[in-house]
Amino acid sequence: MDKLRMLIPKGRIFDNVAKLFSEAGLPISLADRTYRPVIAADWLSAKIMKPQNVGELLELTSHDAGFTGVDWILESGADVEEILDLGFDKVKIVVAVPAASDEETMKRRKIVVATEYMRLAEKWLTAGSWQFRLLRAYGATEVFPPDDADMIIDNTSSGQTLRDNGLKIIATLLESSTRFVASKAAMADKQKRGRIEELAMLFKAVLDARERVMLEMNVPKAKFQEMAEGLPAMRSPTVAPLYGNEGYAVKIAVKKGEVSSLIPRLKKMGASDIVEYDLRKVVP
Repeated sequence: MDKLRMLIPKGRIFDNVAKLFSEAGLPISLADRTYRPVIAADWLSAKIMKPQNVGELLELTSHDAGFTGVDWILESGADVEEILDLGFDKVKIVVAVPAASDEETMKRRKIVVATEYMRLAEKWLTAGSWQFRLLRAYGATEVFPPDDADMIIDNTSSGQTLRDNGLKIIATLLESSTRFVASKAAMADKQKRGRIEELAMLFKAVLDARERVMLEMNVPKAKFQEMAEGLPAMRSPTVAPLYGNEGYAVKIAVKKGEVSSLIPRLKKMGASDIVEYDLRKVVP
């Protein structure tokens, strides 16, 4: 079978995707000034591209699968298949104007709107009956107002950069995160689809493991039934008898956010020798 051809975006997304591959057991190495990372699997090849280009290149079938924000999928209108929401690099696509601006006054005239999201911006502005001229930005969109634009449509994670530049958010178009996506042609190929689904399973196992820890504890016989009925677990606790038949060793995978309240409760219920440790993969 031909190699599965992957597209990995430049910048911050690359770092997160590379970490995901590494934790899945498929480390990536990338030499300086190259665009061809090496993945520790002979059935995978990869190329570095801007996230804006990933969707369209997949649609053109020059590559099989890749990673990009859903904002760029919607902006390009690319016809691709979403495999998995990886949940990182979360941003909002927002509309921002100078803090002193009045929307009603702005709507009475034609405004200049700077954005990298030409398609999304035009759709929103048209639906809102704005009079506008779009000005394509190539990064640093927040510097355009008030001299060179009346409004911007841009991505932001916290909104702090916008506030630092004297802007206020007046609308949110969508929320975006990094997605694992594939070409329709690759998903129609049985072997490639199988490989893509295997990767998705590994990625999901890593992402699930990041959200959980394993707790191990010893539970006396007299306390076991009461404790077992109240234990959180993905399915049911793993239980083994202790040496000498004096009680049970219990393992449970729990969400990290539950641990701080759960451990004191377990201790009060009679558990002892409680040990917490991280997980690497969780496959239900």
